[in-house]
Formats: sequence, C-alpha cells, structure tokens
Amino acid sequence: MPLTRRVLPVLCALGLLTACTATDAAAPGPSGSADNVAASGTASPADPAQAEAVDRIVRDTMAESHLKAAIVRVTVDGREILTRAYGESTTGVPATTDMHFRNGAVAISYVATLLLQLVDEGKVRLDDTVSTWLPDIPHSDRVTLGQLAQMTSGYADYVQNPELSDAIYRDPFRNWTPEELLAFGTSQPLFYEPGTNWNYAHTNYVILGLALERITGQPVAELLQEKVLDPLGLDGTTPSQTPAIPEPVLHAFSSERRLALGIPATTPFYEESTFWDPSWTITDGAVQTTDIHDLHDTAVAVGTGTLLSPESYRAMVSTDLRGRTTALPGCPTCFPQSEGYTYGLGVVITGNWLMQNPLFGGYAAVEAYLPSQKIAVAVAVTYEPAAFDDTGAYSNEADTIFRRIGAQLAPGDAPPTRPTR
Repeated sequence: MPLTRRVLPVLCALGLLTACTATDAAAPGPSGSADNVAASGTASPADPAQAEAVDRIVRDTMAESHLKAAIVRVTVDGREILTRAYGESTTGVPATTDMHFRNGAVAISYVATLLLQLVDEGKVRLDDTVSTWLPDIPHSDRVTLGQLAQMTSGYADYVQNPELSDAIYRDPFRNWTPEELLAFGTSQPLFYEPGTNWNYAHTNYVILGLALERITGQPVAELLQEKVLDPLGLDGTTPSQTPAIPEPVLHAFSSERRLALGIPATTPFYEESTFWDPSWTITDGAVQTTDIHDLHDTAVAVGTGTLLSPESYRAMVSTDLRGRTTALPGCPTCFPQSEGYTYGLGVVITGNWLMQNPLFGGYAAVEAYLPSQKIAVAVAVTYEPAAFDDTGAYSNEADTIFRRIGAQLAPGDAPPTRPTR
C-alpha cells in the first residue's frame, strides 16, 4: 500500500474507490492506442474466444489507465486461458512473462498461512496473547495472534505517521528495521479495544513476523521457504530485504514523491522506482519478488487452502467482520467491512473471490481466485506518467483488470465493483 498523508490514496490502495486518478477520460495508451500495445505470451489457449476477450480487456484498460506494462495469467480449473505480457518494461525493452516484480501484500497471505500451520500443528492458538512471546511491545498483553492476522488489534498503521512517510519518501533507498517501524506504530494508544473493529495496519504483520520467529526459533524467511514456498513449488519467488530484484526485471516508474519533494503540479515529474528499498512494507524476511506464474499459483494455493486444515482454511476466508466494523474519527483506514471488501486472516474477500492487491513504488498487482469455478487471475502492471494525478496519487489498475476479467469469465459471480466512498 502506498505511503500517504491523505486518506484517498490509502483507500485506493485497498481497492475501495472507483475514481482514484485525476482524469476519467480514456486516452491513448503506451503505444498510442489499445490495438497498438505490443504483447508476447503463450499460444493455443483452452478457450480462444475467452482468451480474445481477456486480451481485449487488458489492452483497453492499458489505454484507459495509462499503463506502461501489464503481465497477465488466467486459468480456469487449471486450463490456461491466457498468459501474456504487454507493453514495455523500459523504453525499447518489451515486457515478458518471465519478468520479476515486487509482490508486497501477497506475502501477507504467506505469513498468515505460517500462523495457521502452527495452529494446525498444535503449537499455538489464535487467541494466544502476543505478550507470551513479545512482552516488551506495547499493548501486547491485550492483543492476540489472531487479531494481528485479521488486523483487528487496534494498532496504528506506521505508514500513516507523517514523520515516517516523509522520511521514506525523501530517501526511498533507506533500509528500515522492524524495530524502527514499530516505534511509529506502537507508540500511541490503540484505536479501539482489540477485536472490536478493524483497520489496515502494516504494524500487525511486522509484530506477527517477530512473534513467529520467537515461537519457532527460526527466521521468517527460512520459515516461508520451508513451509510455504518450497511446498508450493514457488521457485520464482525470492526473499530479499534489499532493493535487489532477480533478472529479468519488470521496471517500475512513479510520481508519488511529488508532494514530499514539493514539486509543483505544473512541473513534469516521473522517476524510476524499481530499486526503492521495500523494507518498510512488511516484516523482515517476508519482503519478496515474484513472477506471474508464482503469483497465479499463489492465487490457487491460498484460494483452495492447499497448506491448511479445513478448519484453518475456513478461519482464513471467514467473512465474520461484515457488519461488525465502523469508520472511526482519527483512524484513516477504519471502515465498515462489506461484500466489496472484507478482511479474513491475511486475505481479502471481495464477493466470493479471494485476493490480495499490492500497490506501492510504481508497481501494482492482483492475485485472485474464485473457488466455486476454480478461476485464477494474476495481474501485474506498471504506469505511464499520465496515470498519476497532480499530487502523485494513483490507483491499482491491476485490480481494475482483474474485476473486468472476473466479470467476463464468471458473469453470475463477478467480483463486486469497487464502491465509491
């Protein structure tokens, strides 16, 4: 989720707004029109008509939303509909389906899976208090492991701290430690009594990562490799606490530092953001890069509960927060959970689809799965300058592509349109 001092981009990052950019009118895409966007990928789809429809959705959205590149993989019950890359990674370098990009919040689902695996193994319970392992963290005697995973702890989101967000934007190459981040996320009172409301807060998963390390005696990166990445065969997903990305790289570009640097709206501003340091985004050891194949396979694995017991899978995808949460003054990411967006344990439920939709540093992505029809959608995109508004804000257009593809392939069970707030 992108850093911001304002509520609007936060809600855009969560996939809650339909109108997040400055202009709504369609405009020429990266190559001047949707039809001229170069593409590369696999041939002989299982359903040529649906493949053509998905291809058109991607091309049209690229043109409307000013996307520089898009990489897409779509399957139905394991049968490929489309795997294709569009546009350019950098000028003159076409995007390809083997390129790597940052997966951001996708790793949240992996960390939640680790917790639920430990529950299945009888090593912890979701209602165990965090203070059992991390007694020095403020309020840890009131917060449970399950509340961290569901983001109902009441901790503030350190990303919303103006001092921290300004520091990250002014020096996007700085490496941050969990302790530095938590100093911004745990130094104020809880927004609400734990378990009584919900707010998106990166703070939860930094604490949860530290707790998992104390519980197991192993680093998070090692745990993820042994218990998630290797069992799922996610060979293209690599942990890295540095800005490095394995070759080949899908490059990203951004205008989101405009406000922090005081650059006027009338001054062109667009810079490469590929190698900004991502250490602030999640717990140490869960910062990762991936490719479109692993992103797709994650959608299937998380969406089917491959690594979990039936009971833990039901807990992960529970919609019990609907009707139980409210907006709260002073809490920019507190809002009512609805059919359009409900948080489970490390996953987002939108309609009957299970998903994650990271957005930061000029990258956006979505992995989504519809269990009833076994439809898996994975999308990663980057942006042209016109995608950013006068303040540098932008929206997750991978999410737009996913919702349009979902409506095409499952018209009777389409993902809800992002509600306007």
